[in-house]
Amino acid sequence: MNIAIATDTTSGISREEAQQLGVFVLPMPVTIDGREYLESVDLGRDFFFRKQVEGADITTSQPSPGALTELWDKLLEDHEGVLYLPMTSGLSSSYATAAALAADYDGRVAVADTRRISVPLWQMVQDALTLARRGLPLSQLRQRLEEQALCASIYITPVTLEYLKKGGRITPAAAAIGTVLNVKPVLQIQGGGVDAFAKVRGMKQAVEKMFSALDQDLATRFAGKAVRVFAAYSGEASVGENWKAQMEEHYGEKFVRIDPLALNICCHTGPGAIALGCAEYEA
Repeated sequence: MNIAIATDTTSGISREEAQQLGVFVLPMPVTIDGREYLESVDLGRDFFFRKQVEGADITTSQPSPGALTELWDKLLEDHEGVLYLPMTSGLSSSYATAAALAADYDGRVAVADTRRISVPLWQMVQDALTLARRGLPLSQLRQRLEEQALCASIYITPVTLEYLKKGGRITPAAAAIGTVLNVKPVLQIQGGGVDAFAKVRGMKQAVEKMFSALDQDLATRFAGKAVRVFAAYSGEASVGENWKAQMEEHYGEKFVRIDPLALNICCHTGPGAIALGCAEYEA
């Protein structure tokens, strides 16, 4: 292809998968107790969750302008253009920064407002590859993906409210009450930002609520569309294995992929969170 497809680690694409797909992945920075790490470069998941449980001060940020332009300049040595697919503008200023920097590249770099994160962003990368192989020009490629950006849905439930409290998403009082009553918030990402969807008692009810919500989406918003169903999780691999089994039983062949949640999201959910969602795809 004469267009390079690039994204960031919030897509869940590992180094190995990136090489197989022929895409380029920019690591997201995570700061732990004042030291900056790069996801998938010098920051492993086991270390991240251990520090999180220990109560470390953890914050996330966007890639530096220098990291972005360095990647683009390198890719333009071998490609006519670059399409960059950062995490949703609803959760980060990554898109705004990248779009501003791209203005200096005379149309050779296009940045799409993906409105997505995690596995739906992975699906957008797949769609970008499909469309690029069909020869779609760079400007049309970005436009097509942005038009389809909202054709996705995510629901996510954390085990504890503690990390939402740390991130300022809820008040300490609400977190304390939720812990005592075993309240689990079911959150949704529709269009890029995180919103409250429902409150339930316990993870069993949370799973039932998420299944019900996605089933409703599939029967209405996505009825008759080419759709793939995904899952994600945080923490130990056993959490993912158990969640994968439940997804396979409920959705059968529609379920195609489960990924660890990006550490940017895990910073707010903590370990043990589960998520499911769907997205339309280029058939």
